[in-house]
Amino acid sequence: MTTLTPLAFGLLAAGSLTFVWRGGPDAVPLRVPLEDPHDATADAGPSPLESATTTAGPGQPSELPGSWPAFRGAARDGISRETTPLLESWPEGGPPVLWSVEVGEGYAGPVIEDGRVFLMDYDREAQADALRCLSLADGREIWRFTYPVVIKRNHGMSRTVPAVAHGLVVALGPMGHVSCVDAATGEFRWGVDLVREHGTEIPPWYAGQCPIIDGDRVILAPAGAPPEGPLLTALDLATGEPIWSTPNTLAWKMTHASIAVAEIEGGRTYVYCGHRGVAGVSAGDGTLLWSTPEWKISIATVATPVPLPDGRLFLSGGYKAGSMMLRVRSGGEGWTTATEYRLEDDTFGATQQTPIYDEDRIFGVRPDGELTCLAPDGSVRWTSGPSHRFGLGPFLLADGKLLVMDDHGELTLAAASSDRFEMLARAKVLDGHDSWGPMALAGGRLLVRDLTEMRCLDLRK
Repeated sequence: MTTLTPLAFGLLAAGSLTFVWRGGPDAVPLRVPLEDPHDATADAGPSPLESATTTAGPGQPSELPGSWPAFRGAARDGISRETTPLLESWPEGGPPVLWSVEVGEGYAGPVIEDGRVFLMDYDREAQADALRCLSLADGREIWRFTYPVVIKRNHGMSRTVPAVAHGLVVALGPMGHVSCVDAATGEFRWGVDLVREHGTEIPPWYAGQCPIIDGDRVILAPAGAPPEGPLLTALDLATGEPIWSTPNTLAWKMTHASIAVAEIEGGRTYVYCGHRGVAGVSAGDGTLLWSTPEWKISIATVATPVPLPDGRLFLSGGYKAGSMMLRVRSGGEGWTTATEYRLEDDTFGATQQTPIYDEDRIFGVRPDGELTCLAPDGSVRWTSGPSHRFGLGPFLLADGKLLVMDDHGELTLAAASSDRFEMLARAKVLDGHDSWGPMALAGGRLLVRDLTEMRCLDLRK
């Protein structure tokens, strides 16, 4: 996403469109968004999606195994459960680089499915959002879906991660344009302009929310202008037709955070952090079940809520927000929320990247840049210490190991231990800076990026 972040409809036929991430000595300086980050005149007239085009490239889809189909992986929890064994240590010079490609300025992360890599990019020369499909084998472009959007450089343009399922890819552009295309061909299926259709106010540093595909539905949080604009909405994946919408009676605005999917009190719940609190919505019909203003961040809400068992939600943020464990219950008097504990930011917070919960451990990078392991009760089990700081970089868990990137393209391999920080390997894998885009791992191939380049690394044992 951004220096803060992650760093997040209709039918085209015969040329027509019908619409149905700071702290510590090694931290980067505080950056502020542009007061006017885009051309306001672009909001007038037809939606840019009406001018969408798809261009074929020379790349070919590969038959390589593995999948990372959404923001934070298949289960949206930052964990790879593939059985491909990974290297315990790396050769001199780091893991092999299989290929690299130039990308537009930004922090958007890729997804992987069926031997293809999908990336929401921005083409400054063409002044267009570009959803790109690349071959996992060699990085060559298979197709590129674009539509014109004029925006200013605002510490990078793209920040969101697409989602892919059932042969379709759904992406959200910096200025709130949602597009669904055929994963094999890039053919446009449907689109939604959140600003025009729902009155969404794009947050500073552009949109950071990553769309969710849940079964046959796309779940978005437009946080549109009340009374018509929805807080959340569910759309049919195949057609883009609305299934339900949650009225934005809270008058919350869109943040950089993405929606979390949680099982709470036996029901599937979508949890979203708006600019004034956190809320839970029924996955079945979009009913607003509960909300609380106890968790809100004044500058930028970026990290996604992390579901734990028994109706608990771990919430974290930067800019002195720290973190909080929220407990949600339902009973005779309806839904209730209670704060189990709060942690100051020097104990734990998450300026940009969402923590990982695994086997009664919470892994994350706190604002001073130290990798931290918490117990579910909020006690600190270990930190990586001041000699191992990671800034705003992403991380994931795979094969019992943590892969953690720092701000400057240095990747660390560490044991996913409950007792202590144990570094297994470290290597410089990117040459640029601001290496904050979420990583993706499939079949032992790790995709990493900095501000302007994406590389594929071979981590197979």
